[in-house]
Amino acid sequence: MNPTGAATVFIIDDDASVRESIQGLLRSVGLKSECYATPQEFLGAQHPNGPSCLVLDVRLPGVSGLDVQQQLAEAGVLFPIIFITGHGDIPMTVRAMKSGAVEFLTKPFREQDLLDAIQQALDLDRAARKRQGDLAVLRQRYDLLTAREREVMGLVVSGLLNKQVASELGTSEVTVKMHRGQVMRKMQAGSLAELVRMAEKLNLPPRR
Repeated sequence: MNPTGAATVFIIDDDASVRESIQGLLRSVGLKSECYATPQEFLGAQHPNGPSCLVLDVRLPGVSGLDVQQQLAEAGVLFPIIFITGHGDIPMTVRAMKSGAVEFLTKPFREQDLLDAIQQALDLDRAARKRQGDLAVLRQRYDLLTAREREVMGLVVSGLLNKQVASELGTSEVTVKMHRGQVMRKMQAGSLAELVRMAEKLNLPPRR
């Protein structure tokens, strides 16, 4: 993941003039963009691995942008989406927002409104990518633990004292202290509270 890399705005609209207009606006503020006439073109392309968002027309030939939103989610493409339309209505807006859209702009919209929505979407994607990157690092650390160290970690973060963990595992308190020290070192946790937060992020099952 590269949460701090160059951002890219993807534009899907069957109207070439709209694509060119938005691309020109983004170029004027130093934002990189890629344009596609159809969702199929977008899905078939290789995309830069950096903060991204999608400006998507609601009404595309033969398919609704809302259906495209669902297709992208099913394909694991989770870029924040900004919808644009010349024929918006309240039910359509509600459906788009409930499905996670960042904004729903009706043409003609103010250029600044689009830029504000894009900035918000890119900030959301940067935050999401950072969370994913942090979680990947935690998983790598957790994978370094032995089976017994994982057992000890699970019991410790559930609130048991060393002697209770020893009783639970049928071992000595000294051995538990040794395993616990290894867990803290390998997970790079500075305190029990930090280890508990790590376990929560990893969504580890309770061991009690």
